[in-house]
Order: sequence, then C-alpha cells, then structure tokens
Amino acid sequence: MNNALRSVWCVALALLVSACANKPQPPEWQFSARDALERYERAWLTGATRAADAEFALARRSLAATGEAAMVARAELMRCALQAAGLDFQPCTGFEPLRADADETARAYAAYLEAAPLTPAARQLLPQAHRTAAGGPIDAAALRAIEDPLSRLVAAGVQLRAGQASPGTLEVAVDTASAQGWGRPLLAWLGAQARAAELAGDVPRAAQLRRRMQLAAP
Repeated sequence: MNNALRSVWCVALALLVSACANKPQPPEWQFSARDALERYERAWLTGATRAADAEFALARRSLAATGEAAMVARAELMRCALQAAGLDFQPCTGFEPLRADADETARAYAAYLEAAPLTPAARQLLPQAHRTAAGGPIDAAALRAIEDPLSRLVAAGVQLRAGQASPGTLEVAVDTASAQGWGRPLLAWLGAQARAAELAGDVPRAAQLRRRMQLAAP
C-alpha cells in the first residue's frame, strides 16, 4: 500500500502495521483486510480486474464485520484513489453511503479526489504528498518530487480532473506508470497524451503514442 494512502488508512487501522510482541495477537480480520487490500492494489494496477474485484470484496467483508463504518469508508477511499490514478473519474459511490460516519480526514481526502476546492485547514488533513497539489496547479518538477509513485499518479489524476494538468503532468504520469509496470494507469495516461497530441495537430506524435498503447495493452 503506498505511503499516502497508508497515512489515511492507518488512522483507523493502526494495528495493521505491526503487533507488539508483549500484547495479545491482533484479530484475524485485521490481517485479512490488510493483505486483501494490498493484493487488490497490485491486481488493479496491473489490470487484473476480476482478481482485484475479488480481493476488494474480501477486504470489505473483513472490515464490515466489525460494524465500523469509518474503516470501510477508508477502504472505499483507497479504491477511489486508485481510480484517480488511472483517470477513472466516476463518482466515489462506495464512499458516499459512509460519508456521514467518516471523520474529517477521510472527508477531506474524498473532496480532494473529486478535485473540489479545499480550505487551508482541510488541506492540512491530507497526506503530506498531496497538500501542495490540493492548492492549485503544480508544475512537472513538483509532481516528480512526490516520492511515492502511486501518490504521484493520484496527484496527477486530481490535477487532470481539475483541468490543471500540463503536458509535463502527462509526461510525468506516463513515466511513472511505465517505470512501475502498471499497465492500467499507463494505458490511461498514454491515451490522454495521444488525445492531447491529436488536438494539437501533431499526427505523428499521436500515432506513436497509439502504437505504444497497442504494445502495452493486455
């Protein structure tokens, strides 16, 4: 699980990270949820949709068994963040029924993923990697400076959703997805680059990007 998502997630699931040796073993659902979410993330990024759906369903069942809506809400936010990284800007429908029971940090992160305006106080509730991106357009250098690759893609996705992405944003996102071998977001960002080239009338560049998409397609 990437660092930015973990910082949101672990507020509600601190015991998932480690168990102190002199304390009772944490309940099985914690390990089950953590492991399933990590498998879900890997499967989704590589385009294994059926496997990703199965792993997320397992994680959600494990969390829902506690009756704690706030924890399920954080898992749903993780799913929405991955969608943003892959330019899938559909509504975060899994989170909405849980919004009333989510804390301020989760609601701020949900608003950020929707590219909604945030107050300075709400921006401070975001993971560190996203606070600058939440304040308005950022250049390619600032985006590339985000250390965690998935956080970088999420930030790039939010910038594009807000209409603030530059050609440099697209380039950083493509480079990031390519370096990690994450096929699903790579195809999405290559598609965004190809459309931008077509709009600019750069037919050779658009054709080259479409060929790259064919090569990367499953």
